Amino acid sequence: MDRAKEKAEKVYSIKVTVQALNSIDQITGYIAYDMHEPLNAIRVGDQIFDTINRIKRNPFAFRECEEIPTQNKIYRKAVCLSWLIIYKIRSAEVVVLDIIHGSRQPLRIKSVRNVK
Repeated sequence: MDRAKEKAEKVYSIKVTVQALNSIDQITGYIAYDMHEPLNAIRVGDQIFDTINRIKRNPFAFRECEEIPTQNKIYRKAVCLSWLIIYKIRSAEVVVLDIIHGSRQPLRIKSVRNVK
């Protein structure tokens, strides 16, 4: 029982790549400036960062990314509003690779594998 509790309480460190941060800037910038909805842009940005915090607490709670199949299921995706947060789980670290709109082609999602 204690072992299961200890495993459930494991906290992962989180690393957000430059590409993911650029995607967040593009998403919120588009909403704020092109659509002229700055309050909605703030809400979307907050939702994305809230989802990233949920990933940090329990990265295995989200679905495997079918577009990037691996045997050990290290690539995962979390849905946040209309966007997919693609991330990779390492031993004690979660790397957020990119944030992609859910209507994007699967080929765009596959290219995330090469993000450093």
